[in-house]
Amino acid sequence: MAEGAGVHSGDLSDDLTATEAGMWQAFRNGSVYDLRSGDTVVDDPHGGHPWGPERTVRARVVCWLLLDGPPALAGRVSSLKLHGLRITGALDLAGGAVLPYMELNGCRFDQEVLLPEAHFTTVRLVDCAVPRLEAARVRTEGDLHLPRCRFTGGIRLTDANIGTDLLLNQAVVHRDRAGRSIAADGMTVGQDLQAELLESYGEFSLRSAKIGVSLSLRGARLANPQERFALNAPQLTVERTLYLTPAGVGGPLSGVTPAHGTRIQPFECRGGLRLDDGRFGDAVDLERARFTLTDEQVLSLRRVQTPELRFLGERPPRGQVLLSGARVVTLVDRASSWPAPGSLHMGGFAYENLVPRGPFPLTERLNWVAAATAEYNPEPYERLAAVLREAGEDVDAREVLLAKQRRRRETLPLAAKLVGYLQDWTVAYGYRPGRAAVWMAVLWAAGSLAFARAGPPPADPGRHPEWNPALFALDLLLPVVDLGQAGEWQLRGGWQWLAAALILLGWTLATTVAAGATRLLRRS
Repeated sequence: MAEGAGVHSGDLSDDLTATEAGMWQAFRNGSVYDLRSGDTVVDDPHGGHPWGPERTVRARVVCWLLLDGPPALAGRVSSLKLHGLRITGALDLAGGAVLPYMELNGCRFDQEVLLPEAHFTTVRLVDCAVPRLEAARVRTEGDLHLPRCRFTGGIRLTDANIGTDLLLNQAVVHRDRAGRSIAADGMTVGQDLQAELLESYGEFSLRSAKIGVSLSLRGARLANPQERFALNAPQLTVERTLYLTPAGVGGPLSGVTPAHGTRIQPFECRGGLRLDDGRFGDAVDLERARFTLTDEQVLSLRRVQTPELRFLGERPPRGQVLLSGARVVTLVDRASSWPAPGSLHMGGFAYENLVPRGPFPLTERLNWVAAATAEYNPEPYERLAAVLREAGEDVDAREVLLAKQRRRRETLPLAAKLVGYLQDWTVAYGYRPGRAAVWMAVLWAAGSLAFARAGPPPADPGRHPEWNPALFALDLLLPVVDLGQAGEWQLRGGWQWLAAALILLGWTLATTVAAGATRLLRRS
């Protein structure tokens, strides 16, 4: 290609084709260079209809215009706006500083687009067919838009720095040689990352990425069923909300609730999802999310920190849900969203408020805790009881602590287990102290009736109170308290055994109630 003063003065180069010459003039004029035919089938960049020389330009001419193009016409701003063109050769802008505005719409690339370490103002590739986008450490002052594009060999945005928004709405991205569809580890996005209705076939990797506002995967379909993760995003930071929620199909992707009658597409993930150690400023929203996991795959939210977790997706039929060490302020959940027993792990999971969506009775909440503890662990029960107590649900909190004692009992030796059953049947480990009064009244009445037939001789015939079977039975039942009856009479035979039984039962009731009261006072 000829270079020199003629180029910088705006004169056409001699070796440009007619199509490239038209692109040259449109660049200087800042106007759209549109070579679409008007036939949607012919103009489909993803279709099989061939585009001939009349719609073809060389990638090196495009690079020349962007890196060292001719000056704009008077009163114009030079920019590259191409619609419906085929670009041959690799578009290689690696390390370059591109000042002109760049927008390619409905274009077809024969080879990969190379943008590593390049510097742009704004880049927009809309509805383009691209074999692969290689853009590690790329930097944009404004947006990077890739909506409705199809990438057959993946996208690499490792350590990229996007000044404002990254748009991947309705893009279709297939895996690269390493099995990744989108590799964006360490990427920084100044504002929003929107990937609504994205189709990703491979691992979408966002390890240690930072998003300045929100990350929206509304209606996205992530598929990597044969590998560990479809979305691999440990240590992800999102300043506001992560949306793994439905999107309206056919309407504008505005992030608002779809209009009535709009077809809804939920977020779907076929393969594991990892958000371990993530930080989310407002919420993690899994409203109606669908997860299709194998037995070895996980939905992992370990050590996540967020003010609100909306666990409102569909129940995963297989796989594991991991919440170990996560810390949230408000847990919004639905009973039907949690997995089956043995598939939920939440040791050290801390939450301060529970906001159930729909019916979530205490019995199911206790099953939720039991499902997360294959072996006895007191911490989930105590956390739930503390949250219920803070919400003013003292009765429910005591029921949770009672369930904890019953679960603990199953781990004890036989003798301790039998004592536990006795404590449970009598006063429910002290969490239902009213039972003690009932049992005491029953034993008192039974003892009074029995001792009414005893008539035992006095221990001191010269000095003794009047025989009163009711006071005598009560004196035996009440430990510590002395009513002056038990030591004044001599019992023989079966009456001694009856008195001993009443004393033992009285002590058992009293110590169980005292232990329960101590637990309640220690936690209040």
